[in-house]
Amino acid sequence: MTARKLTTMFTTVSAAALLAGCATYAEGNMDPISQAEAAAEYNPAIPEGTGYFASDSTLPFHAPDFARISEDDYIPAFEQGMEIQLAEVQAIIDNPAAPDFENTIVALEKSGAMLGRVASVFFQLTGTNTTDKLDEINTEISPRLSAHFDSITLNPELFARVKAVYDNRAAMTMTVEDARLLENTYRDMVQAGALLSEAEREQVKAINTQLSTLTTEFGQLARDAMADQPLIVDTREELAGLSDSDIQAAAALAAEKGHEGKYAIALQNTTQQPLLPVLENRATREKLFRLSHDRADGTYAVDTRDLIARIALLRAEKAALFGKPDWASYTMYDRMAKEPATALGFMEQMVPALAATQRREAAMLNEAIAADGGDFTVQPWDWYRYANKIKAEQYDLDEDAVMEYFVLENVLEDGIFHMAKELYGLTFERRTDLPVYHPDVWVYTVFEEDGSELGLFYFDPFQRPSKRGGAWMGNFVDQSHMTGNKPVIYNVLNIPKAPDGEVQLVSFDWVNTAFHEFGHAVHGMFADQRYESLSGTATARDFVEYPSQVHEMWATWPSVLSNYAKHYETGETIPAEMIERIEAAAKFNQGYDFGEVVEAALLDMKWHALSPDEARALVGNPEAVDAFERRSLTDLGLEIDLVPPRYRSTYFNHIFSSPAGYSAGYYSYLWTEMLDRDSREWFRQNGGLTRANGQHYRDTVLSRGGTMDYFEMFENFAGRQPDVQPMLEARGLTGSGEEAADSEVSDGELPAGSVEGS
Repeated sequence: MTARKLTTMFTTVSAAALLAGCATYAEGNMDPISQAEAAAEYNPAIPEGTGYFASDSTLPFHAPDFARISEDDYIPAFEQGMEIQLAEVQAIIDNPAAPDFENTIVALEKSGAMLGRVASVFFQLTGTNTTDKLDEINTEISPRLSAHFDSITLNPELFARVKAVYDNRAAMTMTVEDARLLENTYRDMVQAGALLSEAEREQVKAINTQLSTLTTEFGQLARDAMADQPLIVDTREELAGLSDSDIQAAAALAAEKGHEGKYAIALQNTTQQPLLPVLENRATREKLFRLSHDRADGTYAVDTRDLIARIALLRAEKAALFGKPDWASYTMYDRMAKEPATALGFMEQMVPALAATQRREAAMLNEAIAADGGDFTVQPWDWYRYANKIKAEQYDLDEDAVMEYFVLENVLEDGIFHMAKELYGLTFERRTDLPVYHPDVWVYTVFEEDGSELGLFYFDPFQRPSKRGGAWMGNFVDQSHMTGNKPVIYNVLNIPKAPDGEVQLVSFDWVNTAFHEFGHAVHGMFADQRYESLSGTATARDFVEYPSQVHEMWATWPSVLSNYAKHYETGETIPAEMIERIEAAAKFNQGYDFGEVVEAALLDMKWHALSPDEARALVGNPEAVDAFERRSLTDLGLEIDLVPPRYRSTYFNHIFSSPAGYSAGYYSYLWTEMLDRDSREWFRQNGGLTRANGQHYRDTVLSRGGTMDYFEMFENFAGRQPDVQPMLEARGLTGSGEEAADSEVSDGELPAGSVEGS
């Protein structure tokens, strides 16, 4: 997933969360010459900050100087940053000159620089290397930030100036990017409440503050439920099937958690757990799965169910203030799909084929269990173990043997960086002179083909208790021609770290994820915008995952693969037939692999299709929350007892935690997969991994940021509108191909009709 800088989220998307009354701006009686003279003399007093965050870092690219930052710096810096931004906004309001693009829209864009600097560092650390004190600061500062931005965005006098500029747009000469910034600022302000009554705006402020508090609490509890509740077992025999290094790591974790002499397996963020397939002891598999599946639902120490209900209610109530039936209808205004019905229709057309695939694959697994002498039917904790056995038999695929070809450093430097050089002309230089927030973080300077510096890239690969689950990208510094800043970007993964002295091998899934997150990184690196709020990955939620997914294709591109996939002992390049088997096997087990994602996306949309009355009935009733979750998926005919969603509601950070922002948007991974698979076809048909193709993709997509319509952007790249068929074929969810007719997507609509299973 990506993380947009807090200032971008609040000064645009929330410049949208903006404002207030629908006043008109009174320009006054001064003549143009008098106005110009007044403007020239206007020199408002703006407070100056103190401390580390008061000015740009002196390190290269303004990279954060972690050696100089202490936890005691954050609260003062946040407070000063808010005070300064309020003064900057008041200066916009008080400007005696008539509102124009520069003194109102650009001035608003420039406001909050200090606040942006502290936020970009603080919220990255709370995600990657948090402490009890950082969590306490987060709990305190999040609602204060929400109230701060509401005080700006729900300011009627500010909106009056913005509206005056917007209403005069036909008479103005602007660049395409200027026009987009003006349109976004005005539209987002209206979306935030600019046209509501004063009483309604006060309700919006109260809801925003409560949501900030509750979603922050949810994120912390969900992380605690993952980090603080490992599976503890007494004997080595219970871990039969794990490697010696995995068992050593389990013993070390148990000792760290106060269970000396026992063994512990840490949970990862998804429902399924990576070690389940190799655990031979079925009772251990069940314990590990249930610990994951039941986390934060009251079974153990943490219960987020009432938090979820309260978040859903507040969102539904906020949507109702804007005359919208539900949160999804309210929040999707700036998406590529635009309407909930479009996203739901896109997903629901896959359900019949997916349900049939789930049942068919379950039957295959039951046959494998019986052949193995088992007297049970497949359960979720068995699924991947026996799916992998079938894969091994049908495709001669040994996951452990595959892993031996993927050394992490080689994956990054000889794989991802090699791909970036071939496709985009980029080169990378490791540097150790810049301070980092954790010893495991690697830093690289990124160079263009002509040798000029493009930016900085931070790589944080390993799982640790202080890091939330998943993988993501974000910016410490956003690219902007207005500020002259070049991008400083980070990729975060959660790869289990090998014991000291052992080679760091990674699964092929993590290889794919690394290529995926680097796709986000180049989207940010190639930003070419004047304004931060339109820069790089500042795009619609259902577009931003598209460039990252496309980059997964290069993980198995022959010339890239042969450069990095070498056996950690022999140096032998991974055999071509092994990759062919991996790709052939990729269409197997779609009942689970694809099913868990579709279920999570549908669950998200069901939560955010609730009316206020429907959500209110769940508050204070945890059992009703469980029943709603179950009903939301079983009504569609999916086999959720065998294939639970990738995230259950109780730990669904993407949609209920403040840093994520995927509410009514988790479908984006599926929507953008459609764009991704169609784009892969374009690359294959046009010569694959070439500099010309990379430059074309950079020019038409990666460098465009949020400056244009997304369907237009895709058409500029591919020469046509996107087609859903390549995605369905890649997932093995098509029949004879007859249903592929007329399958182009345009204007946010998808072809009608169901998709037949193969």
